[in-house]
Amino acid sequence: MRRFLSHNLTSPFLNLSMRGKLFSLFLLVAFVPLLSFVFYSYHTVKNQLIRQTFASAALMTSQINSNLQNKLDNYNKISASLYLDETLQDYLVKSYRDNADFLDAYRYIDNVMNNVLTTNPEVFGIAIYTTNASMHIDDTFIKPLTDVIERKPWFHKVQNTYGNVIFTITPAQPADPPRKATPPMFTLVRYLNYNSLNFPYGILAIDIQESELYALIDKEDKDKDIYIVDEQGTIVSGKDKTRLNANIGEWLALPQQTEGSGKFETEYEGEKVLVVYNAIRNGWKTVSIIPYSGFMEAANRSTHRLLFIASVCLLLCMVLIYAVARLSTKRIEALLKNIRRLEREDFELVSMKMGHDEIGQMSFALDKMAARFKNLINEVYKKEISKQEAELGMLQAQINPHFLYNTLASISALAMKNDDRRTQDMVSHLAKFYRISLNKGKNIVSLNEELKLTHNYIAIQQIRYQDLIHIHYRIEDEVRSYPTVKLTLQPFIENSIRHGIWDDDYGIGIVIKAYRRDEDIYLEVIDDGMGMPRDRLGGGASLQELGYGISNVDQRIKLAFGADYGVSMYSRPGIGTHVVVRLPSGGVS
Repeated sequence: MRRFLSHNLTSPFLNLSMRGKLFSLFLLVAFVPLLSFVFYSYHTVKNQLIRQTFASAALMTSQINSNLQNKLDNYNKISASLYLDETLQDYLVKSYRDNADFLDAYRYIDNVMNNVLTTNPEVFGIAIYTTNASMHIDDTFIKPLTDVIERKPWFHKVQNTYGNVIFTITPAQPADPPRKATPPMFTLVRYLNYNSLNFPYGILAIDIQESELYALIDKEDKDKDIYIVDEQGTIVSGKDKTRLNANIGEWLALPQQTEGSGKFETEYEGEKVLVVYNAIRNGWKTVSIIPYSGFMEAANRSTHRLLFIASVCLLLCMVLIYAVARLSTKRIEALLKNIRRLEREDFELVSMKMGHDEIGQMSFALDKMAARFKNLINEVYKKEISKQEAELGMLQAQINPHFLYNTLASISALAMKNDDRRTQDMVSHLAKFYRISLNKGKNIVSLNEELKLTHNYIAIQQIRYQDLIHIHYRIEDEVRSYPTVKLTLQPFIENSIRHGIWDDDYGIGIVIKAYRRDEDIYLEVIDDGMGMPRDRLGGGASLQELGYGISNVDQRIKLAFGADYGVSMYSRPGIGTHVVVRLPSGGVS
């Protein structure tokens, strides 16, 4: 799974350019909150509208039920007044032998029925179906209980009610001359068996136009469907008259338990609806069917506005995000170009305004690094040139000694030919001196070679100064093999001879010592010459100021063996000068 995600999600993202990464991330950060906000707002408004619609529909159905209950109670009272009328009962069960008796009954029945119709204008008609064969039929209020009546669906139901009321719907009847067309009727039917439950004397039927019930819901079903159904689910009243007396379950799936009041969501005629129902005492219900498209229109409009605003905001965010990403990546691209220039060893970087943020600081550091690289390369280049010149000089130096030796050999031969012994000796000592001092360019020699070199130099100077130089050596044999820098002693001997002789008769005495103490080797040059003033030697003067040769020896020793080693000088006027050279016994560091 991790490999799949890495291959299909991570790798493509990592392969995007920096601008693409920034744009994608910023767009995601802007898009997700906006989409979440729209989604949350839509569902919040939707739930609020559902609650408000349910509350409104529940209040409406409750009011309709209250009015419906009042109407049904009124119709029950009308039927009860006729059911409990003992005079009416007597007339209906009486056996008639002449017309006079019937006229009294007719007048009473006609008077009672007309009073009911007058005081209850919503009653369309009243009829009593009688089984009294001796009673005259007027086909207005008194009608025979024929087979036609017995085949009506309510006949068998009313027989089992023991005088209770039932309601039924009679669909609209077309005209059948001489009978006129009749609208849909809501009929109250009651078995007349008062005081004689086992001996019924007729059936009371009170017809009320269905429009009287529909008037209760007429003003409320403009954007919804409202039905009044009985306890069996049979439609008693509604806008669509063709559905009267049909079961509502053919169009709407009501839950099995629908007692009291409640709501549920379902499909109705291919559309999602909210159904709110409320029941009255006899089990009848007012069912309100509210399409979602009706009460959700406001939520949809609000959502569309939010989507439009979110789209505009998202578009602005995309423009701003692209601008920010381009501004950032433009500087990164410029920085990358400069890095590529460095990669090609081109240190002349393109300069542009980078600001003072992290990218600007990286650019500044890159400029400094490029300048440093350039300086380092120039230094290395110069050092390489110097090294090549030094190598060339060494090659040249290897040639010059041969020429010098040959020249000195020629001078020595010429001096011998002319019997000039002093010149011959001087030239011979000079040749030996240079043979050791040049030494094929080596800077480190043994102390024994250094003493030989010093001896040759002193021999040359003794030829010149004759008996003015008196040399004494105090050399421990064990130190002869230890290394030292070349020409360590010669500058101090030369300095003693040139600056120390102050009496041409007495000359100068020089003592050269070499010995070991602990882990160090010490060389000393002691003369009894003129010496130096205390203020010059102890007044802060450097060895450089005392002479180039002396400071050169000190510097070469420090470079070869370390800063702890070097030259120390002590001198007093009229007494002489004491030079101490400290060397390590371990050789070059």
